[in-house]
Amino acid sequence: MKCREIISKIEEKYPVSFAESWDNPGLLVGDPDREVKKAFLALDVTDETLEAAVRAGADLMITHHPMIFSGMKRVTADDFIGRRVIRLIENHMCAYAMHTNFDVLGMAELSADYLELSHRSVLETTYEEGDRKEGIGRVGTLPRVMTLKECGAFVKEKLALPFVKICGDPDREVSLAAVCTGSGKSMMKEVLRAGAQVYITADMDYHASIDAVAQGVCVVDAGHYGTEYIFMDYMKKELAKMLPELKTETMEVIHPCAVV
Repeated sequence: MKCREIISKIEEKYPVSFAESWDNPGLLVGDPDREVKKAFLALDVTDETLEAAVRAGADLMITHHPMIFSGMKRVTADDFIGRRVIRLIENHMCAYAMHTNFDVLGMAELSADYLELSHRSVLETTYEEGDRKEGIGRVGTLPRVMTLKECGAFVKEKLALPFVKICGDPDREVSLAAVCTGSGKSMMKEVLRAGAQVYITADMDYHASIDAVAQGVCVVDAGHYGTEYIFMDYMKKELAKMLPELKTETMEVIHPCAVV
């Protein structure tokens, strides 16, 4: 089938109109009329994921993060993004990203499912029409009351992570959690408004973390990759339902950061 047909099917459920204004989802490289027999799923287009897609014989890379965010005045091999664009074109491969539109319409509920949150509500509403409310992140009740230390271990187990970081009193008991995959420090106002006792997210720097604790919110930082790599397996299953004739392969789960 053609690349544009695959995109059309994906965007029936995850329209790019739900993406944030600063975002750049959609077809970023390639011919929309390219015949696609195999799609390769990854979190990002990196040198490693691109080479894996080439080895897999893929015609289309589908990633969560867009490879291109800002305008490019030239595409040359002197630039690492340029090299990836050239490599894609050399291998007759298209690149498609589904970022904050997927965060709103897929990732928020998916992350809450992994963490077994009940009594859920949207953390930050980005779309509202009638009774329908969509947005970034979720707030909900953990499956049991647990200490912050236990919560960190719970997140680590549920997301199958090599490590997480916690900030706050390890013995403080928490039950109401907010979750935002990826970089979540900009959502602190919404976390506070929701009354969450613990915030499960990523990319919380030193000041953001201690400021959260000062305002009564513990932090579990599970890493950007650690909170979002679940996109790959989820979309593989989604594509199997949407387009059963399309062959798919996912990038091996390789956490980019480690404790030494």
